[in-house]
Amino acid sequence: MSLRQRLVVLGATGSVGRSTLDVASRHPDKLQVWALSAHRDAEGLLALCRQFRPARAVLVDAAAATRLQQALRTEEIPTEVEAGSAALDAIASAPEADQVMAAIAGSPGLASTLAALKAGKRVLIANKEPLVMAGALMMRAAAASGATVLPIDSEHNAIFQCLPASARCGETVPPGIRRILLTASGGPFRETPLTELAAVTPEQAVRHPNWSMGRKISVDSATMMNKGLELIEAAVLYGVDEARIEVLIHPESIIHSMVEYDDGSTLAQLGRPDMRTPIAHALAWPGRWESGVEGLDWRQLAQLRFQTADLARFPALRLARAALRAAGPAPNVFNASNEVAVARFLEGKLRFTAIAELVERVLEAAPSAGLPAGDELEAVLAVDAWARGEAERLLAQDA
Repeated sequence: MSLRQRLVVLGATGSVGRSTLDVASRHPDKLQVWALSAHRDAEGLLALCRQFRPARAVLVDAAAATRLQQALRTEEIPTEVEAGSAALDAIASAPEADQVMAAIAGSPGLASTLAALKAGKRVLIANKEPLVMAGALMMRAAAASGATVLPIDSEHNAIFQCLPASARCGETVPPGIRRILLTASGGPFRETPLTELAAVTPEQAVRHPNWSMGRKISVDSATMMNKGLELIEAAVLYGVDEARIEVLIHPESIIHSMVEYDDGSTLAQLGRPDMRTPIAHALAWPGRWESGVEGLDWRQLAQLRFQTADLARFPALRLARAALRAAGPAPNVFNASNEVAVARFLEGKLRFTAIAELVERVLEAAPSAGLPAGDELEAVLAVDAWARGEAERLLAQDA
C-alpha cells in the first residue's frame, strides 16, 4: 500500500459508512476520502462533504443530487456531484480509488460492489446480501482481476483474523480446520416467550441489546435472518460446506466468532461490539491501526455464555441451511424474499413471525418456477426479481 490510500465509501450516511469515516478521520496521513455515496440523503451527505471535502459525491436519487449540488455551490465546496446507479459503479471502479467500502444495505449494493471487484480494488464488504445473491460471480470476478476481498461483518472479520495468515477470502480454507463457529447475540427476543413473538412491533425489533445498526439489519438480527445470511456468506468466503459451520448464541457479543482446528485448538477474536474494530482491521490490513474503540476490561467480564440456537424460535437458521444445501438460485431467493418481508414488517403490514413464514413459502415455490440456473449477473437479477414478485403475490393473496 502507498502512504496515503484514496478511499471510496458506498453508503456513507449509513451506520457502517459513518463508522468507516470515523476511523478514516483518525488517520488523515494514511487515508484520503476520495468519494462518498448515499441513496437520497442529501443533507447527510452534505455534512460529510463539508467535513471530508471528497472529490466526488454520488446520490442515486436525481432530485437529491440536485439539492446537494446546489448546496455545495452555495458553500463553495468543490466536490463534483453525480446521480444514478451508473455513477455509483463509476466511483467504485475509478482508477483513482484504492480502497472501496461496500456498505450499501441489501441487494442495491450488488452492482457497485461487483464493479469494484472487476476493477481489481481492495474491497471491504460490509453488505452481506450481494455475497448471498451472487457469491460465485463475485469471487470469480475478484480472482480474475486480482481484487482483495476483506470482510467487515464482525463475525466474518473475526473468522478472517482467526485463520492462518496465508488464508484469503474466496479460496478454500487451508487444511487443518475442523469447523467455523459463528456467534450470535440472539437479538432482543432471545428469551421472549414464543407465544408473544407474533405481537412484536417494529419499534421493539429495531432495539438491539448490543449493537447500533440500521433498521433492516436490526430486524434481521431479531429474526436471526442475518445469521442465516452469514452462514451462506461463510460458505462463499471460506469455501467450507454447511455442515462445518455452527451457530452459537453468545449474548454478550464479546467473542465475535471462532475457528476450531483439527488439533483441538480453537482461536477466537474478542472485542467490544463496535463496528469500528473490524473496519479498522480491514482498512489497515495486514497492519493494525487505532480505531477509537477501547480494549476489553477483563476484570469486568463476569461471564461469557453460549447456547445452541433454538430453531423453533429462529426458523431462519433452518431455512438458510436448506437454501445453502439446495444451492443454485436458492440463497438468492432466500435473501430477496426476506428483504420484501422485512420491508412489509417495518411498514406495520406483516407480523414478526410471518417474516420467516413468507421466506419459506417463496423457497418452496422456487423449484417449480423454472428459474435461471446460471450465476451470471443477468441470471442473478432475474432470480431476485422473481423472488420479490412471488413474495408480493403471496402477500397480496393473503390480504
